[in-house]
Amino acid sequence: MQENAKPDVLMTLTKESLESGLRGVPVGYCTTSSVLADKGLFYVGEAVEAISDRDPEDVIHLLFHKRWPNPSERTAFSALLRERSVVDHAVFASLKALPKAGHPMKWFMHALNVLGMVYGCRDYQREALDLVAKIPAVTAAIFRIREGWGDPIAPRADLGYMENFVHMLGIPGQDDAARARLVKLMRVFDVVHFDHGGGNLSTFVGKAVASSKSDMYESMLGAMAGLAGPLHGRANQECLEFIQECVGKVSKNFTADDVRKMIQAKLDNKEVIYGFGHAVLRVEDPRARVLRKVGEEICPNDVNFRMVKLLAEVGPEELKKNPKISDPHPNVDSASGSLLMAAGLTNPDYYTVLFGLSRVVGIAAQIVYERCEARGGKGTPIIRPKYYYSPDGTAKGEAVIAGSG
Repeated sequence: MQENAKPDVLMTLTKESLESGLRGVPVGYCTTSSVLADKGLFYVGEAVEAISDRDPEDVIHLLFHKRWPNPSERTAFSALLRERSVVDHAVFASLKALPKAGHPMKWFMHALNVLGMVYGCRDYQREALDLVAKIPAVTAAIFRIREGWGDPIAPRADLGYMENFVHMLGIPGQDDAARARLVKLMRVFDVVHFDHGGGNLSTFVGKAVASSKSDMYESMLGAMAGLAGPLHGRANQECLEFIQECVGKVSKNFTADDVRKMIQAKLDNKEVIYGFGHAVLRVEDPRARVLRKVGEEICPNDVNFRMVKLLAEVGPEELKKNPKISDPHPNVDSASGSLLMAAGLTNPDYYTVLFGLSRVVGIAAQIVYERCEARGGKGTPIIRPKYYYSPDGTAKGEAVIAGSG
């Protein structure tokens, strides 16, 4: 900023801004993705809806290098991910010692901790791509060990990123056609969940932890602890439960009119309509459209998917009747859980882990920027917000500020 130039005012904070979850408060720059209220989600300027069918490896390259790979770069980058995808047996041994009753996300966080013990090197760029390369094998191993499907399966050198994940899952009794459907879904599911701006909770927490110069694995563990919370990463599971409840309340051959009446009844009873609305978007989440398109290819007659489609068709017009609802459109969670179920991943407890499997990519790329590239390579400083001392806070009404710290 030039001497005597007026600072660029981005936001005026008032007392009402406190205890608001930092919603809308600007804190930094995101170089990987943007969420535009009237347009949707973009990765490095590319509309996610337009690139959702690209190979996941290409999109990972885009997020880390801010451009698409040329043919030789693509070959080299894919080879790098395959080479680093092998996971030390010590990680799997530690998973086998965990109690089966533990939630899959706790297993996921445990695995991140052990990966850090084995592969941590205090080089954010190296750790980021190591983690991105290994996380499919670790996620697949969590399924296999926890579900009693057998020992972890090694990755194959001839398979792509998500093709290898499905191979390493090795779902018992899955035939070639079912495996192909799951691959088709996971390639798209992975890409559309890679990143979502810089301020969502898990991404912000990961960057906040990294600001203390914790390594990539420690930072990602913090991020996934945030994702594990029911207000963040569990939404796809809650939407599936809602869809199944809706299916149970209508006749077998339900119609749009049946679904419309059901929504009206739920709204009259002040019940939550899951799968609609977004913190930022004021148009339909383009990822929801992408997933419904995949559903038409892999499970067009699945009863839950039929409900997903009809809710997307009639839900917005009913929700628009409520002036308190700012975004009546379907979001990505409206379809994802139902498609995972239809594609053979029938235990919803794992859906947040699958979300985490994908989101690791964007969070890792954002951590690399903040630690290695921001402020001319110095990195961002340690996160240190200000809190006002108030003996009762807002527990008894208006807060009385007595100091700060």
